[in-house]
Amino acid sequence: MMNSEIIIERLAADADGRVFKVSVIEGGERSDYVVSLTEEFFGKIGKGRSAEELVKKSFEFLLEREPKELILKSFDISDISDHFPEFDREISE
Repeated sequence: MMNSEIIIERLAADADGRVFKVSVIEGGERSDYVVSLTEEFFGKIGKGRSAEELVKKSFEFLLEREPKELILKSFDISDISDHFPEFDREISE
């Protein structure tokens, strides 16, 4: 992972979950993403973290495995497990 700055901004929240804008800044270049986090998935892997902390850790996980340009611009955090089966286990540690 290149030296990345990850900025998390909550856009919305309701009984079903939350939506965040995530900005990743690397080498002066900024990429923005919109990600959702369901209450169900947050309850499953949150482990005492805030939702913002979980989203940040999720992006750190992704950036260790692929460049920011390959990360989808909009997705649900639970979708990471479809591409990286180890995600749930590692993010819960």
